[in-house]
Amino acid sequence: MQTRTFPAEIGAMNMLVNCAGTAAHDKLLIVHERPGDGYYDAGIIAAVQQAGSRIGAQVTAREVAFDPFASALPPALQSLMKDVDQTVFLARIADQLRFSDMGAKGSAVVSYALDVDMLSSPYGTAHYRAFSLLRFAINRMFRSARHIRVTCPAGTDFSGPGPGPGGPEQDVGICRFPMPVSAPVPAAAFSGRVVLPGFLVGTGSKYYEPYGVEYEGTLIGHFEGGRITEFTGDATAVAIARKHYDAVAGMFDIDRDFVHSWHIGIHPGCSYAGCAHDDFKRWSGAAFGNPRLLHFHTCGAYAPGAISWNVVDP
Repeated sequence: MQTRTFPAEIGAMNMLVNCAGTAAHDKLLIVHERPGDGYYDAGIIAAVQQAGSRIGAQVTAREVAFDPFASALPPALQSLMKDVDQTVFLARIADQLRFSDMGAKGSAVVSYALDVDMLSSPYGTAHYRAFSLLRFAINRMFRSARHIRVTCPAGTDFSGPGPGPGGPEQDVGICRFPMPVSAPVPAAAFSGRVVLPGFLVGTGSKYYEPYGVEYEGTLIGHFEGGRITEFTGDATAVAIARKHYDAVAGMFDIDRDFVHSWHIGIHPGCSYAGCAHDDFKRWSGAAFGNPRLLHFHTCGAYAPGAISWNVVDP
């Protein structure tokens, strides 16, 4: 009798086979946070474990503590990763360290599907390779562009030259599942204004408090040559933004006004059930792959910086 395949398993198989390259008899390590941490749910952990076993892989699961300021993988975890064929992270530490070398022997994957609903949706089940090819095409288009101009209905308007050829196709040290964004475009040669959507939020690298700040009215970030020149708009919103930037830059001793890069969501299956302000941490880690969003990496002369600018409907 044929075994029924459930949508969550389709998404988990997409992650393990099409993204990580897992096959029968491979050693698969699943690194996960405690479901009680409130970021990944228990259902997605179980679904990925079950899919690994269905493939015939040797599945090992390890819990890793959430560290809001993680700067390196725990040595014991690094040692485990050198002894397996694939490592799948259902844990924020991989996203926090995505621009560093994970030191894995085989493939390493971080999941931006945070729960069973996302894994079961078109975001999790659409073939991983298709969106890798789409990303490649978009990156090539940006790189070959002589001039790029971005606007939005709220009044965003910034522009600059394409970054030109060269640079690695994989800009981070880990595979992302699903494939949510184009490669970051360096902001050093870009200038203009960004109309912000009622909040400022972190980038997923450091989980400081408050991670997101809200304001009423208009807030516009102006930048030139990869540096913030001023904030304009309603006086209270401007004061909130300046205070937040001062606090975050001071907390980590980083360049307050640096604008590092920007990129766009490319996966129309990406969605988030809820409002951003209900949980800024989960929203910023899950919704950025939707094509209705473009985001900047600011505050810090490194990728991804510490504060994200979001543009709605670029």
